Amino acid sequence: MREPIGKLGEKSELAALVNYQPGSVVSRIVLQNSAGNITLFAFDADQGLSEHTAPFNAMVYVLEGRVNVRISGNNHELVQGEMIIMPAGEPHALQALEPFKMLLVMIKA
Repeated sequence: MREPIGKLGEKSELAALVNYQPGSVVSRIVLQNSAGNITLFAFDADQGLSEHTAPFNAMVYVLEGRVNVRISGNNHELVQGEMIIMPAGEPHALQALEPFKMLLVMIKA
């Protein structure tokens, strides 16, 4: 288990906890334990995560920007303030349509 990036019991601005890097995808674990993970991501424009599957449902919440989320061949464009749940075992991929930040929450069941 890793220590959280914010201070326990103190507020944080999520989007400020991860920074864009040119041509890159940056991730930072907010919290990780046996129940699951909460991770922040910053994607530069045109960066993404290739198609893969995960053994657990995962929620993507967009903090900034725009992203295309493909789940089982279906495309979903999300913008700031929107979220989507990627079902366990279903192939999914993400592609930044512009620089974007997201919070990924995966809870193991």
